[in-house]
Amino acid sequence: MIEQRERVRATLNVDIAKITIDNDSGVPIWLQLRNRLIYLIDTGSFGVGDKLPTMRELAVNLGVNYNTISKVYRDIERDGYITSVRGKGTFVAEAAPCTNGGSEAGVALARDFVRQCREIGIPESDMMDLLKRALEE
Repeated sequence: MIEQRERVRATLNVDIAKITIDNDSGVPIWLQLRNRLIYLIDTGSFGVGDKLPTMRELAVNLGVNYNTISKVYRDIERDGYITSVRGKGTFVAEAAPCTNGGSEAGVALARDFVRQCREIGIPESDMMDLLKRALEE
């Protein structure tokens, strides 16, 4: 069993340790994972053609339900970041939508922050203060 895991890891082109989630953040796990994968692709940490971990492997590694991983992979495949080849695996797409150093992923995170603040009634004038405090932590 251990040999099989090592063999699977040896075929990956990405560092699975870079794929992380924070169970205490309040942001849904699927959204954290989606944003993290897009960020890693946008910044070049995961290059074109790199093989991603299987959905099962990632689910076990992160302690997340398989269906959550499946949802994320389907979502970012639909957006053009990855491509799945039956029987071969999932790979970073040749023409990922954004390759500008992660700014699109950053904008997506900022939008999520603003949306969540609005949902709980935080006025826009307080949002910058919240960001500054978070940066100081």
